[in-house]
Amino acid sequence: MITIRGPENRTLNIAHRGASSLAPENTFAAFDLALEIGADGLEFDVQLSKDNIPVVIHDESAERTTSGAGPVKELTLAELKTFDAGSWFTSEFKGAAVPTLEEVLTTYKDSCPLFDIELKNRFTTYPGLEEAVLKQIATYSLEEKVIISSFNAESLVNCRRLNPSIRTGIIYLEEIKEPWHYARFLGCYSVHPLFYYLQDPDLLAGFRAHSIPLYPWAVNDPEQMKYLASENIEAIITDFPQELKKILQ
Repeated sequence: MITIRGPENRTLNIAHRGASSLAPENTFAAFDLALEIGADGLEFDVQLSKDNIPVVIHDESAERTTSGAGPVKELTLAELKTFDAGSWFTSEFKGAAVPTLEEVLTTYKDSCPLFDIELKNRFTTYPGLEEAVLKQIATYSLEEKVIISSFNAESLVNCRRLNPSIRTGIIYLEEIKEPWHYARFLGCYSVHPLFYYLQDPDLLAGFRAHSIPLYPWAVNDPEQMKYLASENIEAIITDFPQELKKILQ
């Protein structure tokens, strides 16, 4: 499977939940700003509503990022759409809505080079989540522009079982010995570690030797951005795509 980045072979700038330092995360405002800045891709989170619609929201409960309350899996799409997902950030974004995956894909399918879709099933299981997400991707023929990422290894294996051509990426928080072997065992295209675990040059060399693309998160410190970009890793996931853009230029 060929790598995603283009012929210029530079590190990709992936906006974490959109330009989430400038606008409320996982909203159209954040996605619009990220692409206006020149981000190479959008990273965002997907889980299922009560009526099994893939919706774009990070937390398993609605309280932090919306005016509503309750577990996402116990709220219908109609209920989620009544919530204000912008005012918590600033009043400028009052009335921002929780998007559906379909809305995001249809809005940006021609303008966004890469979608990093994180399945939010680390702690809560959503039967049918993989099928629902893959169906949306296939409907709009976006397989070549998507990485499906998750902390849930079993979920990623299931995605590959359902669609062997889909790219997957394992996310992890802890230190893993020789993580490239773990990634290959799972059939993953990429590895998405917390950036802290990439300080060891030998680790970076190991990923290069095994041709495993790296998508560390959330790299918000300019010095870390410079360091990882100098190592020519495939992508950096950041809340500050506007700052990474300057560094990559």
